[in-house]
Amino acid sequence: MLSERLEFIPDRDAEVFASAPAAPAVFLLRSDDPEAEPYVSKTANLRRRLQRLLGPPEQTRRLNLRDRVRSIEYATTGSDFESGFLLYRVLRSAFPKTYTDRLRLRFAPLLKLHLENEYPRASITTRLGRIGGHNLYYGPFLSRSAAEKFANDSLDFFKMRRCVDDLLPDPEFPGCIYSEMKMCLAPCFKGCTDDDYHAEVARVQAYFDSSGDSLVREITVGRDQASSSLEFENAAALHATAEKLKPVLGQLPEIVRRIDQLTAIMVQPSAIPASVVFFFVDAGLISGPLTFPIQATEHTKSQSMESRVQAALATLPPTNSKSALETMEHLALLKRWFYRSTRTGEIFFADLKGGLPLRRLVRGIARVYRGEKPETAPRLENRVTDAS
Repeated sequence: MLSERLEFIPDRDAEVFASAPAAPAVFLLRSDDPEAEPYVSKTANLRRRLQRLLGPPEQTRRLNLRDRVRSIEYATTGSDFESGFLLYRVLRSAFPKTYTDRLRLRFAPLLKLHLENEYPRASITTRLGRIGGHNLYYGPFLSRSAAEKFANDSLDFFKMRRCVDDLLPDPEFPGCIYSEMKMCLAPCFKGCTDDDYHAEVARVQAYFDSSGDSLVREITVGRDQASSSLEFENAAALHATAEKLKPVLGQLPEIVRRIDQLTAIMVQPSAIPASVVFFFVDAGLISGPLTFPIQATEHTKSQSMESRVQAALATLPPTNSKSALETMEHLALLKRWFYRSTRTGEIFFADLKGGLPLRRLVRGIARVYRGEKPETAPRLENRVTDAS
């Protein structure tokens, strides 16, 4: 992870400082004492930071490690995200019990579809269940309130239950306000068959899986059929439903996907000249960095940029998660970067079949390399407008 190493000798500190690059980096300082904890951090200027930590002590309360440090390990980075991800990996290795506290990781809010329940429902959580379970998770959202608002607004278009109890259906049960308002099929008092309820759950899952596309298509087809049959009142009602759906889908960020289908390529500036860096996101797990040179080498000059990108991505190792916790941590890092008001780099998401938008990706590589502003992602509500 940290590819460079310097031996620190206080009497030769000027030589050591001159050897350290004045560039962004993640670094680790070690002492001769095997029981002592290393010092791990990231910086925008490694040389200046080392001079501050290891230079001659001043009459201040500033931290000084000159008499304790004997070696410096570091790796230069090209972006704040690369620094943060590398810092996470180094801290995870150096402090396996306390690294989350040191990073101040806040797990991302997720929408959970409880498919393992006999009568499935939805809820908001920050915890992933066991790997390989039947429950589905969607996210990451900016905040719990944003996730709750999207979930509640979306479920208004369906009749899946909102209650949180494990149901024991009883025809004598009076139901709740949602069943009285015809907004729930009321499995609690056998207001529907089990098959009808699970068919409604399947509609909800299709809606979340497709980021709303399934409901857009359903409304569009129903409205067109009603118009063809001269059922104008029904067509008008479906049109009104489509209008209500627009702002709901408009609040859904592009990054919010089913977690096991969250596949993307992130492009970041590189510390190596004439290059960018790729990070691959697979089922919410991040791998990389992979340096991608802008200029083709002699034996690849006949290849298109798209072919070179595909060949480079094929060299990335698989991102098999060892635990749900690791996935939660990667989602927290991805959320922290994506929802910044200003961020460096771009991200490109795969479609439901796993296909990446290679043409957009190639244009994005050029923008990141030149330091230009990213393209504006299309708002999801535009799909409803287009369908109308």
